Amino acid sequence: MIPTGVAAIVTGGGSGLGAASAEKLASEGARVTIFDMNEENGRAQAAKIGGTFLKVNVTDAASVGEALAAADKQYGVARVLVNCAGIAEGAKTVGKEFVPHPLDQFRKVIEVNLIGTFNVIAQFAARLAQAEPIGEERGVIVNTASVAAFEGQIGQAAYSASKGGVVGMTLPIARDLAQLCIRVVTIAPGIFYTPMMASMPQNVQDSLGKQVPFPSRLGKPEEYAQLVHSIVTNPMINGETIRIDGAIRMPPR
Repeated sequence: MIPTGVAAIVTGGGSGLGAASAEKLASEGARVTIFDMNEENGRAQAAKIGGTFLKVNVTDAASVGEALAAADKQYGVARVLVNCAGIAEGAKTVGKEFVPHPLDQFRKVIEVNLIGTFNVIAQFAARLAQAEPIGEERGVIVNTASVAAFEGQIGQAAYSASKGGVVGMTLPIARDLAQLCIRVVTIAPGIFYTPMMASMPQNVQDSLGKQVPFPSRLGKPEEYAQLVHSIVTNPMINGETIRIDGAIRMPPR
């Protein structure tokens, strides 16, 4: 179990699943640093949980490196990393009037969701590897994929590819870091109530919730955060992708 007072980092912690995760970890005694591009949301959430905010571009090696160094200086070496930073941009492979999927858009989604996640993992683990273990482990990394990694819908080629990449690298990274006593686990959430979901009309939200077998509703960010906490505190969970989705299997559209 990660003890009280340990430092934690949550990317995308200014809103949605990341904000809930940051709040849960802080409530359990962790000293949390939020990495986010949105300064307003990030600062507000950090103030709410008594943590620290740093504006970080997860796709940029220097930005991540500087932020990790600053977080270490503030709270000591972080033992917990939760990767929630991500974007969701949709487009069909062939659009209207036979226009192909914009390559820059595809590349951007991969860059943020997949490469950004790996960038933070690698730099975080390199720092953590130099710290003394706490009990039998040094720390734990929790990544965020999506059920779209398995059942991508029409228009989700880029998003599904990025999240499928996160799933695909989970086990090899866990094996890489096993010798360093660092665990790696990925969560694949279904349809959750996030800021993006909140922007949709209520009837659309209700319709999506009814697609979930049970419970037939949207997932709550605090339920995602509860799973994060369970992973962090259970040392036998490693190298796995865990779905949290109410048993939904997404249809084509």
